[in-house]
Amino acid sequence: MSASGPIPASDGPGSPVEYHAWTTTADWRQGADHGTRPADGDRPGITITTPVGTTDYPDPHTGTTSTWEYATWTGPVRELTTPATELVASWNAHTPVGTWIAVELRGSYSDGETTPWYTMGRWAASDQDIRRTSVEHQQDGRSRISTDTLAISDPAGGLRLASYALRLTLYRRPGTELAPTVWRLGAMTSDLPDRFEVPASVPGPGRELAVPRYSQEIHKGQYPQYDNGGEAWCSPTSSQMVIEYWGRRPVPADLAWIDPAYADPQVCQAARGTYDHQYRGCGNWPFNAAYAATYPDLQAVITRLTSLTDLERLIRAGIPVITSQSFLKSELDGAGYGTDGHLMAVVGFTPDGDVIANDPASPGDDQVRRVYRRRQFENNWLRTKRYDANGQVTGGSGGICYVYWPVKSAPGQHQALRAVGIS
Repeated sequence: MSASGPIPASDGPGSPVEYHAWTTTADWRQGADHGTRPADGDRPGITITTPVGTTDYPDPHTGTTSTWEYATWTGPVRELTTPATELVASWNAHTPVGTWIAVELRGSYSDGETTPWYTMGRWAASDQDIRRTSVEHQQDGRSRISTDTLAISDPAGGLRLASYALRLTLYRRPGTELAPTVWRLGAMTSDLPDRFEVPASVPGPGRELAVPRYSQEIHKGQYPQYDNGGEAWCSPTSSQMVIEYWGRRPVPADLAWIDPAYADPQVCQAARGTYDHQYRGCGNWPFNAAYAATYPDLQAVITRLTSLTDLERLIRAGIPVITSQSFLKSELDGAGYGTDGHLMAVVGFTPDGDVIANDPASPGDDQVRRVYRRRQFENNWLRTKRYDANGQVTGGSGGICYVYWPVKSAPGQHQALRAVGIS
């Protein structure tokens, strides 16, 4: 199939991708508080003031039922400039032991009907109180939740998501003064055209960032309760590389549970910190972003970029990007494998415009740095349709990515983030 025309950049009018977040005191005051209040400070958030009641939560992954105090914040309705076929929520929060949060979504369709309240995640930084989980079997015949993504069931029929609202429920142990705080709550919506091939972009100036290099493969067989290491750990391994690029690392006490014979124990910690007990894997996109944001003053979002030019803009500003892509072995020279879905950290571009990636699907840390041909990487990452190994048509990632950066970052970095639709 020939390439379709270019699609507008993430920040332009008529963009097929929109990211919006609530992060400021003024943002939090736009919502409806029920036992919550905005918490002022260097990093404003929403937290519990007076719980509105108690509820029992039967944890499906532990078989135990516990009682929790709770309060809620319901965000204002967000009308979409471009009605969407998909939505991915993400959040940054502090959940001390004895607390957790649930993130829910309700949307309105383009025909005026509404979705039910869908659960987008039940989340805590630790696994001492509840097991972090997505929720399966959520659908209404017109849309469905696939682990971390709301998708219109039949986008070819013309139905779209026209608006949405997000709801937070904050939980804590009864009778305590503990409280979770949510600093950032947002969602990326998109309506991308079906295409097997994307137009080629013009390379910009080259730059390479000094991002640590970790292999997922050296962890093969480690911790079966967190999906057994190896190829299952591409997402947390990529996350850990970028977290450490920004100077954040787990403290020794966080790593005390890990076998001291294992190399790169911080990757094991990242796997445990991102594991979704329903999905039974570490690849839940918002859970990876939420894990990154548990480190001091680090924030994280899930979004889509619409071009390799946008990715270059972030690299030039000093911001590495974790990309998700799928491809046959023959479609990415030098990778040595094919995949139905894989995460890697893009850390730079050569002077000729080829992509420099820290690819965790490497035999050892010393082999993680890879240079991939620009045209191949661009198409594999940005397309929305592809042929699998059996010749069947399946979906592509459409430019999905994780972006992590510090709260206190340089003006040029804020400018680059705004230019690609992140604020």
